[in-house]
Parts: sequence; C-alpha cells; structure tokens
Amino acid sequence: MTAEPARTQLRVGRLVKAHGLKGALKLELYTDDPDGRFVPGAVFTLQVPAASPWHGKTVTVREFRWMNTHPVVFFDDIDDRDGAESLVRAILWIDQDDTAPAEDDAWFDHQLVGLDVVRDDVVVGRVVRVDHFPAQDLLIVRPVGGDADSEILVPFVAAIVPEVDVRAGRIVVTPPAGLFEDLSGEDDLEPASEVDAEPQQDADAPVAED
Repeated sequence: MTAEPARTQLRVGRLVKAHGLKGALKLELYTDDPDGRFVPGAVFTLQVPAASPWHGKTVTVREFRWMNTHPVVFFDDIDDRDGAESLVRAILWIDQDDTAPAEDDAWFDHQLVGLDVVRDDVVVGRVVRVDHFPAQDLLIVRPVGGDADSEILVPFVAAIVPEVDVRAGRIVVTPPAGLFEDLSGEDDLEPASEVDAEPQQDADAPVAED
C-alpha cells in the first residue's frame, strides 16, 4: 500500500482510462456529489506508486463533464493522451471541508480503526487499519484471541460489511464461508450484547471513502 496523505482527506475517485486525444480521463467515482467535488479549480492529491513521476504532486480540475453516462475529467497542463495515460490508476484525494455536510457511506480511516467486528451477534475481531487499493478497500481485522500478527483481510464492500455503526463502536460482517474460520475458538469470542455501546474515542480529528 502506498502511503496515505498526511492531512485529513477524503478519497473521491480513481482515474481508470484515458479518453480521447485531448487529455481527458474517465473516472471511477467514490463520492455521492461528483458535480460538487470536481469543480474547476478543485485541487486533488494523487495516490500513486513512489516510482511514478506524479508522486507527491497534485492536479487541478479544468473541466468535468458526463459523456454517455461516464464521468470524465480534464486537468490543467494535461493536454494530450500521453499525459492522461501517465495518470491512469491514480487515486484522487481532496482536503476535507468540515463545514460541508457528510455524505452517506463515507468514513475516515480513524473512524473505522478500533471498531469491533460483529458476526452473528458475536464479536469476532477488531479493525486495526484500513488498506486502500485501486480495486477496493480492505479492513484489516485482528481476530479475538489472535496474537499481534494475526490479521484477516475483509473486503470493505456492502455485501460483506452491510452495517457500520461508528456511534455504537462496531461493524457488522456477513463474510463468505472460511474468512473467519481460523479463529481461536468459540470460547474466545465475546457476545455482541456485552460490548460497550459507547462511541469509540480517537485522539485525532475525523476513508474513508468520500
């Protein structure tokens, strides 16, 4: 995983494909408000491999439009297909505006870290970090009774994680068979009803996915 931006930011999209010859790029959106996010002048931090010439740089939106239901973006100083190709697979992050209303199904990483993971009303682990990849995000879960090196990778998708309740300090999972089957035993698991329902406290200010 490449390092996430140090500032409090929201992940809003991924550049998936160059479009045409004038520097346009098709987007995979991670935001419920693309027309509000991709306004001219909006500046995005790029998540790219360290070897990329774009590592540590930002891009500025010149134009955003819909083409045959597909979102397409143009950036300043990207005027041809070669320039656009150099940005394919980059993930776009934007500084969080604390005055803006929160979007549905969007969380910061620190809001997820520390949440109990509940399956069939039983606590089976706790989220220790969130890894971001182009295809999907992964919740890294330390199982109940596991040692410090025990980790289960849970795809952060609605089919497997249908409920996130930050206020109650838990997420509910409906994993496929085998995902949590290496747990240390039923005696180590805690009934969810015994979990303190108070919100998790975090020392930092509030990916989660925008």
